[in-house]
Amino acid sequence: MLPMQGGCWLCQIPLALPVQGLCSYCLRALPPLPLCCPRCGLPAGDALVPCGRCLQRPPPWQQLIAVSDYCSPLSFLIARYKFSGRTALSVMLARLILLSWLAARRQRGLPRPDLILAVPLHHQRAWRRGFNQADLLARSLARWLSCTYDPQALTRRRAALIQHRLGAQARKRNLRGAFQLEITVQDRHIALIDDVVTTGNTVAEVSRLLMRAGAASVQIWCLCRTL
Repeated sequence: MLPMQGGCWLCQIPLALPVQGLCSYCLRALPPLPLCCPRCGLPAGDALVPCGRCLQRPPPWQQLIAVSDYCSPLSFLIARYKFSGRTALSVMLARLILLSWLAARRQRGLPRPDLILAVPLHHQRAWRRGFNQADLLARSLARWLSCTYDPQALTRRRAALIQHRLGAQARKRNLRGAFQLEITVQDRHIALIDDVVTTGNTVAEVSRLLMRAGAASVQIWCLCRTL
């Protein structure tokens, strides 16, 4: 059971700064990522140089930043956030993404984004859920980093089948032409926010759209990268 606001979301100890969401002990206890490729975010031999997979077939984004693999306790918190309507978790989860990006920026020398975007939900799914989980994460990140955020910049043109129920090839077909860009992104460094990156097909489809429109670079920021 998740605690009331004011305590650590995991161990329930009272927090001096409740907005942080996790106590220092639980924050340090989050499972660290193994050594991962800075581009695709999958296990690799070097955290600064793209892996062999990316040298042969680079994804359409330039960098990927994740907090953790999709495992407990983040998988537990994300499930409560998305499917139980615990939107109060969004600030704490966004803070985890921010901390991971700041660490990656120091290590890799990443450009600060000019624009933050969230992977959109189709309006029917957003209506059923009551919110778009990536949108709430992006709002906090944009505010903390003083970046532009436009929740209407990306739209989902058509409803699609639920991605996690499909195989890899079906996921690709499911997303073709699913997104539309409503603003100009020429020469802008963009951070694209999603909660979980599994095969990467969703963020790849959006990244291709942004790069075709002239974006300078696209960084993927997520809570979990399924390894």
